[in-house]
Amino acid sequence: MPNYRRAIILAVFILTALYLLSTPRPSPPADLQRQPTNTPKSEGDTAPHPISTGRANGPLKQDSRPYPPPRQLGDKKASDQQPIGQASATSLREQLQYQFPYDLEGKFPAYIWQTWKYTPASGEFTDNFRSAEASWTEKHPGFVHEVVTDQAAVYLMRHLYASVPDVLEAYNSLPLPVLKADFFRYLILLARGGIYTDIDTTALVSTTDWIPEEVPRSTVGLIVGIEADPNRTDWREWYSRRIQFCQWTIQAKPGHPVLRDVVATITEDILRMKKKGILKAGKMDKSIVEFTGPAVWTDAIFSYLNNPTYFKVKGNNITWEAFTGMEIAKKVGDVVVLPITSFSPGVQQMGSKEPDDPMAFVKHDFEGNLELRLLLPWLTQRNRYMETRKRKNSP
Repeated sequence: MPNYRRAIILAVFILTALYLLSTPRPSPPADLQRQPTNTPKSEGDTAPHPISTGRANGPLKQDSRPYPPPRQLGDKKASDQQPIGQASATSLREQLQYQFPYDLEGKFPAYIWQTWKYTPASGEFTDNFRSAEASWTEKHPGFVHEVVTDQAAVYLMRHLYASVPDVLEAYNSLPLPVLKADFFRYLILLARGGIYTDIDTTALVSTTDWIPEEVPRSTVGLIVGIEADPNRTDWREWYSRRIQFCQWTIQAKPGHPVLRDVVATITEDILRMKKKGILKAGKMDKSIVEFTGPAVWTDAIFSYLNNPTYFKVKGNNITWEAFTGMEIAKKVGDVVVLPITSFSPGVQQMGSKEPDDPMAFVKHDFEGNLELRLLLPWLTQRNRYMETRKRKNSP
């Protein structure tokens, strides 16, 4: 009899347990539920520095999580996504705008991009560049600082521009390293933003001090400096433009229209020359300065400043006259232009002041091959000029 009672009790216990386990549990009160995390408007809106696949150089020294894909224009629904066929039918500039939208009110991403044959960790990294490269980390703690090798740049561009095949084809088709180095700076800033600076530049002042405090950074999307301001009648013999903007140091927010335009222009030129069979050293129909260098960069900036799509153009166009002889920063729309002293101190010409001047922010040592294309024509003209003077003065 006791065994019979035990069996009944055990059966009741098992049935009760099965009932409790199979019954849905009620949801907790609303104030105890964990709310989903909202996706930030842009990378810089909620973080002190952007999310990256690299490592931050700040005090925490911690690996960061993968960078999210670019935010699309507006609040797009799933049905608004471009079909593959439709994307290929749109213009190159429209594809770039879609993939890399411009958010003026977002923060400048805290990236520093440089490119060279080797990384600083390599024993083959040039000793002459070590102090210059380190200065950018020292002046910008917390920034993600990347020195991208030529080989790594190929994979990085493949990752960033896989959805824009024309750009990827153009980059991979360039025949000279100097052309790829030029193109790389525009491509990386368009896709990720931040600061690009040549490996032979030294940071004198943190980027936080590049523009006046009274200018809200939410109204600025591009910071450039003047490279050349030759106030002489024969300037065409020495420079490509009367005012020439520097492209060895640029700060930008991702997706800026100037970057979009220069990337599209260079891509179109590359594919055109490739189709004609002249995309080879010594056969191209444009000089390097005009093709990927400061000339095409300067033209893109002036084209943007005079574009009625972005600005209410009244009266005369904005020309070199708006920037010649500058000694302080000037803001035009969302572009801040710095005087020649800011990125070219100590050149002892065109009004440039010394590196200890308050407006001197970056010093360029011209030790890399990136600027050799600029110096050779200048030296050639200078040597001819000096030789002519010697002949005139000789008895």
